[in-house]
Order: sequence, then structure tokens, then C-alpha cells
Amino acid sequence: QVQLVESGGGLVQPGGSLRLSCAASGMIKSINEMGWYRQAPGKQREWVAVILSGGSPDYAGSVKGRSTISRDNAKNTVNLQMASLKPEDTAVYYCGAVINGIRYWGQGTQVTVSS
Repeated sequence: QVQLVESGGGLVQPGGSLRLSCAASGMIKSINEMGWYRQAPGKQREWVAVILSGGSPDYAGSVKGRSTISRDNAKNTVNLQMASLKPEDTAVYYCGAVINGIRYWGQGTQVTVSS
């Protein structure tokens, strides 16, 4: 059984920042991709940032330059730091990872950017 558990999120004012964290646990042999995705109301899920094992991070254009994804392979964790938040960043953010060759998702955490 593999689980992804997210933490962080909440209500943030425009221009503010937040940090999302995700920890993978269970019968883990290998983790390839770890990343963050989001889904706004009425829209499809989209990728935000991903990082491969030992690889460079990659960011969606909408968050590039104001987001940083980091990964700790020893702890099986991935974090996302976002700054200069905008109302359009409002969404449910999901941690996603390819573990043992299978795609897993976290339960999602709500991020609301509003004054």
C-alpha cells in the first residue's frame, strides 16, 4: 500500500506565499517522477511543477519564476514553494508521483487566493 499525504495550503492573500508538502509512504521500491498538479473549479487538472529522481525541475509557464519545487529522495518527500500568488492560483493542489511504476495521487489540498 502506497500513500501520498499532502500538507499546507489554505487561504492566502494575493501577493502572498505558501508552501505545500507531500510525503510518500508504504512499500516503496522506486520513485521516478514527483510533482504537483492542480484543478480549479470547472477546469481540468493541470500540472504545476515536476521533478524527476536526480533530474532538474520543470515548471508550467503560469508558475515559472515564482515557484520552487524541491525533493528529498531519502525522505520520499516533495515540496512546492509558491510566491506572488494570484487569485487564478486558486485550486485544489494534488501531489502526484510515479512509485514502483504506478501513478499515485494524494487526496488534494485546497489553496484559495483571496483578499
